[in-house]
Amino acid sequence: MDTDLAAAYARCQDLHRRHGRTYYLATRLLPSWKRRHVHALYGFTRHADEIVDRTEDLSPAERDARLRDWSTRFLAGLHGERIDDPLLPAVLHTIAVFDLDRGDFASFLRSMAMDLTVVAYPTYDDLLDYMEGSAAVIGTMMLPILGSSDPAAAREPARQLGLAFQLTNFIRDVAEDLDRGRTYLPDEDLAKFDVTRDDLLAAKAAGRATGNIRDLIEYEVTRAQAHYEAAAPGIPLLTPASQACMRTAYALYGGILDEIAGQGYDVFARRALVPQRRRMAVAARALLTRAGSRVVVPGPDHTGGGVRGRNAAPRQVPPPGRGRPTGR
Repeated sequence: MDTDLAAAYARCQDLHRRHGRTYYLATRLLPSWKRRHVHALYGFTRHADEIVDRTEDLSPAERDARLRDWSTRFLAGLHGERIDDPLLPAVLHTIAVFDLDRGDFASFLRSMAMDLTVVAYPTYDDLLDYMEGSAAVIGTMMLPILGSSDPAAAREPARQLGLAFQLTNFIRDVAEDLDRGRTYLPDEDLAKFDVTRDDLLAAKAAGRATGNIRDLIEYEVTRAQAHYEAAAPGIPLLTPASQACMRTAYALYGGILDEIAGQGYDVFARRALVPQRRRMAVAARALLTRAGSRVVVPGPDHTGGGVRGRNAAPRQVPPPGRGRPTGR
């Protein structure tokens, strides 16, 4: 491996270690030769996210120009042009090694561009349209790296796991997204529980959710669980060497739902985090689990009422829609 390529992989790993603690821990359970490729994908997605969300001092037009410039360089690299970038050589190398679907990367960049103009999603189908590019494709990018005994059967569960992880983040990070002027929880869901965006802003200011907001969050948690349930059959289909990693990621991201339920679905009181002791225990348990074993769906059990069990969403995964999100 030449010096520039090694430096690009190191840059991606550093981004992963600093910003993706949960998944970075899980990635440590992969064979060493696979880890750098996972770091590369994380670096790609994280850098795009930083252009969109970590440059608040720039205008939307300036951020759009930066994202377009970086996307153009990436696409040029895909066509074999030599590019000057601190991390893209690792991404391009990973794409070439595993012959990853170039369309997945284009879909991801389109969704990142949406974050520059879209501030709300009228329906869950509208949100799914966005998440198809921002989350589902991450699962299908990862699948060839992880390996599977039946890639065709594992593809849809991989998509669903990407959706589950991102919806978990959206639920946990409502307050942070409000700071960026965005609300990912669908407008139709807010209306269902008689919650307005102003109510969310007031709860953020108070550091405490109202009963209606808690009911809304519980509803979204059960919706996320439906995606985890749809993803569960895919993990036993992965190559044995990759299963501990994904069992850990699955349980830790799903554990965020447990933490949210444990604080009464109040996502404004504090940011829900899985304690370090539990993180280590989950990783150890995953290493000891026999390959091919069934995966347990995470999160609170609403069949017994849960914490606020009357507001469970239907346990089904709606098909992706083709709606029109709300722009700035």
